[in-house]
Amino acid sequence: MTSNGNGHTIATMAQLEALYEEAPYPPALTKEIDHVNMAYRELIAASPFFALATNGPDGLDCSPRGDPNGFVRVLDDKTIAVPDRRGNNRIDSLRNLIHDPRVALLFLIPGVSETLRIMGRATISTDPELCASFTMQGKAPRSGLLIAVDRVFYQCAKAIVRSKLWDPKTQVERATLPTAGKILAEITGGKLGGPEHDKAAPERLKATIY
Repeated sequence: MTSNGNGHTIATMAQLEALYEEAPYPPALTKEIDHVNMAYRELIAASPFFALATNGPDGLDCSPRGDPNGFVRVLDDKTIAVPDRRGNNRIDSLRNLIHDPRVALLFLIPGVSETLRIMGRATISTDPELCASFTMQGKAPRSGLLIAVDRVFYQCAKAIVRSKLWDPKTQVERATLPTAGKILAEITGGKLGGPEHDKAAPERLKATIY
């Protein structure tokens, strides 16, 4: 069912604020600060994964970033550093940052229902000392991100609780979903992908993870 043009579309700030007329829960505002305090440092240090949102000339992008917990480094209460690990070389996020330095990060901590959100501005750095400090398996990243923190706050547990994200009973068996090879074969009419792509995937991942 669509609601375009039938009077049910919220199109103005006044309409939106009238719909959500209750005042925000007071701690929801108090928890937001403009720097990384000691409590937020602990959450960052415990997280092995975050999603990175960027904005570019072709629109928005959201990219997964993961490494052993502690891979996001707090340099001071206004700056965090992140390695840009090897990926598929699309460099969508980095291309966007050349256009617009604004970023948003959403951190997940396995088994923890609260998440952490950081908004700021990122600079792409190739500083040799910085990159070398992020070396894993003998390989340093080509660049890192230095993020100037503008806003940081924790997100309450509701979304994770509702989704049962960390509940073992909700885990999806990977074999029940299309593989990368099957997806590529469908998109390209069999020119790419297929069983051979999936067969080579474990070794390809092992060889290119860093």
